[in-house]
Amino acid sequence: MVGLASFAVAFVVFVTPFIFVALNAAKTAAGAATLDFSLPKEWQLWTNLVEVVQARDYMLLLAYFNSIVITVAAITLLVIFGAMVGYVLQRRRSRWNSVIYGFVLAGLMIPPAVVPTIWVLQELGLFKTLHGMVLIQVAYGLGFTVLLYRAFISTIPRDLDEAAIIDGAKPFQVFIRIILPLLKPVTVTLIVVQSITIFNDFTHPLYYLPGRANVTVQLTLYNFQSQFVSQINLLFMNILLVTIPPLLVFIFFNRQIVAGMTSGAIKG
Repeated sequence: MVGLASFAVAFVVFVTPFIFVALNAAKTAAGAATLDFSLPKEWQLWTNLVEVVQARDYMLLLAYFNSIVITVAAITLLVIFGAMVGYVLQRRRSRWNSVIYGFVLAGLMIPPAVVPTIWVLQELGLFKTLHGMVLIQVAYGLGFTVLLYRAFISTIPRDLDEAAIIDGAKPFQVFIRIILPLLKPVTVTLIVVQSITIFNDFTHPLYYLPGRANVTVQLTLYNFQSQFVSQINLLFMNILLVTIPPLLVFIFFNRQIVAGMTSGAIKG
């Protein structure tokens, strides 16, 4: 009974909104304006899809390109630096570790200051640039990444490090050849979780990446919703196109996410 109740709650919370969006994405503008669960009287799924893709000179395609570039670059840097910092914090005991760990926790707890961050980006010439947005995503995601890597590395026996050092391996070689291959479960988890988070991010591109050339997928929602014009059916179609890729990633990598998140707890 508990499992059935949990499934029913999950269906209502997660599946029902998706069905609502899909139904209204297939309606005409007049039909979608009612915002109900009824089936479309006239199915316009393909017509709406084509219109959304072609809107504002194929802005959605540009948004997909920008979002993918930002996501791939940010995830690459997060994995590299997160694994390195997590390894150093776990394996190299020093008086600075507590200070560094405090900054990592502060990055998770202290809310971002938008205006000072914009000022810093402007001074560095990174405001309104994709690489500036990549650095913002890395900065905001690094705390969680370091904590997860640190927890996972604590489950790897130190004997492996010592055996490699005895065989003549240098510290960097120990990390690259011994530790890094063992981080695959948590790395897959981080790639999936952080890529969904970054790809779906709305507020940070809105603040730090203005301009039509820098549009990301979430910002394309403004194409069909404004103060004077609302094309609800196209808005729902846009939401559907933006939602499907992260949803597919989550469905296919669900087991890897759970395995990576629970590995440290199980081994510890």
